[in-house]
This record gives sequence, structure tokens and C-alpha cells, in this order.
Amino acid sequence: MNCKSFCTCTVADCPSHPEKHDWQCGPCIQKNLDHHEIPYCFWEKIGDTANAKSPYTFLEFAKAVIKAEG
Repeated sequence: MNCKSFCTCTVADCPSHPEKHDWQCGPCIQKNLDHHEIPYCFWEKIGDTANAKSPYTFLEFAKAVIKAEG
């Protein structure tokens, strides 16, 4: 499956965005793993785009998931 067909990321100016190259989601995932962060599309999935601006850390994402589930 081509990730471009399901990618929900709206940060189109990001150089790692799948529309910018032919390497699917790999560059985005690698960048986020290197920085111990969660990709923006995950933030969008839980509906927390306001808090996803900064930081993208695992801890802040966990807090946002708990808040969204609450």
C-alpha cells in the first residue's frame, strides 16, 4: 500500500512529507524516531492538532491521548 493514499498529514511544507519524495513515510518516521517524537499524523488522529504544534514528544502525546480518551 502506498502511504500517499492514506497520509493525513497537513504539514505539507515538511521536507519529510511523503509528497516531497518517493520514500513513503520512511523519512518522517526516521526523523521522529531520531528526535524521540510522535509523527504529526498521529496527533491528527486523536484530534489534538492544537497541542501538536510543540512539543511532539512521547510524553506530551501520551498526555493528549489520556485527555482525548477522558
